[in-house]
Amino acid sequence: MPKTLSSPKNPRSAVVTGAARGIGRAIAAELVDRGYQVIVTDLDAAAAEATAKEIGAVAGLALDVTEEDANHLMAARACTYAPLGAWVCNAGVGFDGAMTDLTSSQVRTLIDVNFAAVIWGSRAAAGVFRAQAAQGVRGGDIGITSSLSAHGPVPGLSVYAATKAAVLSLATSLNVELRKDRIHVHAICPDGVDTQMVTDMNPDGQARALIAAGKFYQPPEVARAFVDMFGTRRVYRTLPAWRGVILRASGVVPGPAMRTEPLIRRMGERKLRKDSAS
Repeated sequence: MPKTLSSPKNPRSAVVTGAARGIGRAIAAELVDRGYQVIVTDLDAAAAEATAKEIGAVAGLALDVTEEDANHLMAARACTYAPLGAWVCNAGVGFDGAMTDLTSSQVRTLIDVNFAAVIWGSRAAAGVFRAQAAQGVRGGDIGITSSLSAHGPVPGLSVYAATKAAVLSLATSLNVELRKDRIHVHAICPDGVDTQMVTDMNPDGQARALIAAGKFYQPPEVARAFVDMFGTRRVYRTLPAWRGVILRASGVVPGPAMRTEPLIRRMGERKLRKDSAS
């Protein structure tokens, strides 16, 4: 049975960003199953509302995570349902391509959505958790969707990987900064996941081939592993763990390690051709 941190006697609310589809939707559904009063948020208001109805969330609302004040307003809105128990910074974008090939707008969006917005969301959640503590409701969880790419070099996804490394670093530091308030911070670092973001990548691109060479997850698998960390002291989890070890090693010695990149890419390209033919 899944661990429950919210119950009818002691209900807690949860906000999940970028939750209309993909990993965010799966996280929101997992939190609903574990008793949270979940608010599904997304830049697409209609999609957020539809998802909320489908999974049994209490609301589906529009949220532009890049607006600092909007995050604070959403945290306050969550408290109208129940004391805030979890805030999940999941919203993200994933433009693939070499750094020099990305447009300036794409670079700014990657930084604003994948990194800065995580700061705004975490600050909003921490502020509410601290205010609740003064009223006798202690603790809470902040979740951050990172990526396997946070652990080392990923050519073809350099800017995306840099933002995911940044939020993983943020999570580890925040967990220490907020520990005295009983606020736990967690990050999930999955390999490729069956989402629209991956589907939209250039099928002939370097990044898509590297992703195809690894383990491919379904969103509910990632959501379950992620939410299992809530209420614990575990700061981050990499799926699969062995890929994390390899990528971290490549980050320590990127020169020698990246000599294997052409081989890994060819493996991924063969797998993509096989999948498209089946």
